[in-house]
Amino acid sequence: MSPSSPLHLAVALDGAGWHPAAWREPVARPRDLFSAGYWADLVAEAERGLLDLVTIEDGLGPQSSHLTEPDDRTDQVRGRLDAVLVAARVAPLTRHIGIVPTVVATHTEPFHISKAVATLDYVSTGRAGLRVQVTARRNEAAHFGRRAFPPLDPDDVRNPTDPAVRQLVTDLFDEAADHVEVVRRLWDSWEDDAEIRDVATGRFIDRDKLHYIDFEGAHFKVKGPSITPRPPQGQPIVSALAHRHPTGAPFRLLARSADLGYLTPEDADDARAQVTEVRAAQAEAGRADETLHLFGDLVVFLDDTPEAARDRRARLDDLDGGSYTSDARIFTGTPDQLADLLLEWGESGLTGFRLRPAVAGHDLPAITRGLVPELQRRDAFRRAYEADTLRGLLGLPRPANRYSPQLSTSREPGATPIATA
Repeated sequence: MSPSSPLHLAVALDGAGWHPAAWREPVARPRDLFSAGYWADLVAEAERGLLDLVTIEDGLGPQSSHLTEPDDRTDQVRGRLDAVLVAARVAPLTRHIGIVPTVVATHTEPFHISKAVATLDYVSTGRAGLRVQVTARRNEAAHFGRRAFPPLDPDDVRNPTDPAVRQLVTDLFDEAADHVEVVRRLWDSWEDDAEIRDVATGRFIDRDKLHYIDFEGAHFKVKGPSITPRPPQGQPIVSALAHRHPTGAPFRLLARSADLGYLTPEDADDARAQVTEVRAAQAEAGRADETLHLFGDLVVFLDDTPEAARDRRARLDDLDGGSYTSDARIFTGTPDQLADLLLEWGESGLTGFRLRPAVAGHDLPAITRGLVPELQRRDAFRRAYEADTLRGLLGLPRPANRYSPQLSTSREPGATPIATA
């Protein structure tokens, strides 16, 4: 790594931390988990470390140790604040870091999400994004009553042999891609100069610069336009977590729809293989010339010595009654050792990393005050924020509006301007 090819870093925030017993640690502040101040403190710490962005976890049902259904655990954190609302609360308290809440596309209307994230982009002055997620949990579907899912075995979801399950997985990710497409078109449904705000003539908007998006697909039929003007970034960052899957559907979602993807490789060779698969899917989607960042996800237990990190992890496992497992690689060691791993994996084609603090109150400061200075000593990470928007931090240009007259040749079919009243 060198200053000309900097490492990007993000942290994934989830309650007291990613280990289920994290809330029982002295630094965990369990009584504050549902307060604005707790989340503001976490994001402020991440910004002190000059990180690119934070993601905020969310869901439509209580957290569960099971992949497909709720569990009956009462000794782990259950319940969340709404991620988008938390993001809107903490964004004005920060100046540089990107704020990326999780959005469940499966049951959430894209019109509502488009205006919520556009609003977040205004509140944060251009630092918003979203992390799109899918769900096939029956208890979550029951909240809405519009569809039902069959009982699903976690192993069959991961490696489906039943054609019906394979099709369900494919459909969920295809729906998410349509969801993102609607959201993106709605962000563009106002041209950048649609607001005139001319007191002398009494004209606030130019209605010729608001556009119907006329989206009609297998999952959504949306007329538009949005009720929120085009966001400051034009297009806030769209991201998604994608595991390797026999259907290829998660990687296709990144290839078609995302600016940033989070992968879960086990080692450098696996990272290289996953990056190659996503890049092939990106080329097949016709986006080979576009920047698609790929971050590696790791859960981290960080301490001054490897022994201390291992002992802390073992103590948390004892409290929880079992060995902690994750979909992502679990790193247990020192910030220096983690820096070694990140730089090694960085040679595989990953452009950054999203770290999941095992205990937010302990491992997030270990990232910002231990890992970051070590990476800086190796000239592998920034020493100051060099941009004021999330797109700028990620080296992404502000995209032109697809409905602007200057891009009339690339307008979507049926996307016509609204007639002037």
